[in-house]
Amino acid sequence: MTIPEKFDKVITGLISGTILPFIVGLITFAFTHGHMTLHEFLIHIKETHIITHAITLCVFPNILIFLLFNRFDMLRGSKGILAITIVWAVIVFGVKFLL
Repeated sequence: MTIPEKFDKVITGLISGTILPFIVGLITFAFTHGHMTLHEFLIHIKETHIITHAITLCVFPNILIFLLFNRFDMLRGSKGILAITIVWAVIVFGVKFLL
């Protein structure tokens, strides 16, 4: 069994599509936080009304792993990434219209 066959599962796509935005968010915090703690940084994002922008920025790299999975013909994994990206989009719309 090759590596693409081993990881070509919907659950792999769901997990990677869920974890990657949090990693991107932490990287963004690491490069932009200045003197703030993570809690202060999140409050700052809320107070400046850029929650949807921040979520969208963090979810955007899902496109890259979606294309990577497609490139290696890992279509089941691509389905998982697409599904979780749609869930993220629903979250963005919910936050946008409810807050």
